[in-house]
Amino acid sequence: MSIRSLTGRGAITRRRFVIGTGLWGAALAVPQRSAGAYAPVYTPASGRPDPLPGTRFDLTVGSVPVNITGARMHAVGVNGSTPAPILRWRQGDTVELNVTNRLDEPSSIHWHGIRVPADMDGVPGLSFGGIAPGDTFTYRFPLHQSGTYWYHSHSGFQEQTGLYGALIIDPRDGYAQHFDRDYVMVLSDWTDVDPEDIVSNLKFQSDYYNFRQRTVDTFFRDAHRQGLGATIRDRLQWGAMNMAPTDILDVSGIIYTYLINGQSPAANWTGLFRPGERIRLRFINASAMTLFDVRIPGLTMTVVQADGNDVEPIPVDEFRIGPAETYDVIVEPTADGPYTVFAQAEDRTGYARGTLATRPGLAGPVPPMDPRPLRTMTDMGMGNMDMKGGMAGMEMGSSPGKPGEAPASGGMDMDHMDMKEANRPGAAAMDMPGMAAASRHKTELKPGVAVQSVAMMPINRLAEPGDGLENNGRRVLTYADLRATISGADPRPPSREITLHLTGNMERFIWGFDGKKFSEAEPIRLTLGERVRFVLINDTMMEHPIHLHGLWSELENGQGECRPYKHTITVKPGERLSYLVTADEPGLWAYHCHLLYHMEVGMFRTVVVS
Repeated sequence: MSIRSLTGRGAITRRRFVIGTGLWGAALAVPQRSAGAYAPVYTPASGRPDPLPGTRFDLTVGSVPVNITGARMHAVGVNGSTPAPILRWRQGDTVELNVTNRLDEPSSIHWHGIRVPADMDGVPGLSFGGIAPGDTFTYRFPLHQSGTYWYHSHSGFQEQTGLYGALIIDPRDGYAQHFDRDYVMVLSDWTDVDPEDIVSNLKFQSDYYNFRQRTVDTFFRDAHRQGLGATIRDRLQWGAMNMAPTDILDVSGIIYTYLINGQSPAANWTGLFRPGERIRLRFINASAMTLFDVRIPGLTMTVVQADGNDVEPIPVDEFRIGPAETYDVIVEPTADGPYTVFAQAEDRTGYARGTLATRPGLAGPVPPMDPRPLRTMTDMGMGNMDMKGGMAGMEMGSSPGKPGEAPASGGMDMDHMDMKEANRPGAAAMDMPGMAAASRHKTELKPGVAVQSVAMMPINRLAEPGDGLENNGRRVLTYADLRATISGADPRPPSREITLHLTGNMERFIWGFDGKKFSEAEPIRLTLGERVRFVLINDTMMEHPIHLHGLWSELENGQGECRPYKHTITVKPGERLSYLVTADEPGLWAYHCHLLYHMEVGMFRTVVVS
């Protein structure tokens, strides 16, 4: 069964915010038919994990009728459900999963973050041929790990259209942190628009879904606040780079409804509790294109796990979670509440929300969204330089240090710098006042069709909370905070270093590594057992959650031997970071950006371990 809607997926022709009607899985007049027909209407997942683990599962991929925005649509789901059912496993067991495809196109399931043999990883075209319509494929693998993970399709845009679900692997020896109640919190983005149309629109016009551009009105407001000359220079400099400081997310709340456990903000997913309980919330970002900033006003969240691996407890008020990442937190409400679980999109065009309550039917207050961030010179790969208020100027009327204000830390005079000159071939090595020689990054990359810009001064940004979260008065988690509870398994230093640039061209919606898309690039080859340092440099103005299949990435974040193990690392704009990899599992492995549309248009590589 195809994933087209009952009325067909179409392009959005006018501006609209999608809040959602809360009819996810509502009764639709779809008759029951034989095998291969639409799955029956289902009750949405509560987000509460099943109490008992299992080892054998029969999963059927098929079309599921849904209604999120008031329009009858079809999603792709598992066993008649989207999100797919929560799978609960136990460390040390061997699981067997029979996956049957009832779609009229090939499908697949990738077990994200799970250490499996390469032929069980579920990426069509590598060590796996995919699951043809009507066929069944059996996945079978032992569970060496524990933690919170998830699974999703790796075929086309099926992940965007609903094929994703939560995975919990209970530890063999019990949990390090006690808790009384356990909820899965799957964050996602839903659209009534065909994903292929979205990509087509982005290639035709990169800011197609970015309706919050700077205008004549904001020009006059900025000129009143920072002066006419500085405002004109700011506009000219961004124009010379063919970029906009408003480029935060490619796809926005104009066509997305943001969901928690498959439920829209209007549906108000609710998790029950008793005051005094310790509640474990397992946050999973299963979105296709959205970074979320998560907080629960009135409650401190103690982060106890990142990407399935225990970390030293970190009390925070807020954290940013990139696509494919997971964070487990514990909250301890002592009052009745209710408390709102609030997850706003990074570009502040929408949010997902739910409620923790002592009884059904209660709704917590929804806080206003924060001011949207704007990109700065740091995001452009120019270190911490400022342009005397030009690039760092904001539209919200913020003053330095207030929420939404871009950081200014360099004070470097760039008033007379030609930004076209800054991005010409070889400009990465040019001498400029205020640039420390040790900080300059030299590269053979040259701006062109596939490389819109090259970061001149990429910096380590692991201790930064992210654009829009600086100085907001809340304790925000950073990657530098993550400290594993045990030291790494491989103490060896790396034998070599592999540097990769994350590159793209927003104007043409082209993305890749080192200026090459997947079809043009050679595989990355590792020798079985070797220890390698990967260095990533983000030459683009967007965050990229980079996922390496089959192998753990040990983020070098200043925590020494207790650096955190991650399966997905979100690289900030203009950032340079590194992580260690032990090539301990042979096979062909996917390596890609987990922004689905970026991966589909080229930000994908193959890693060969032999």
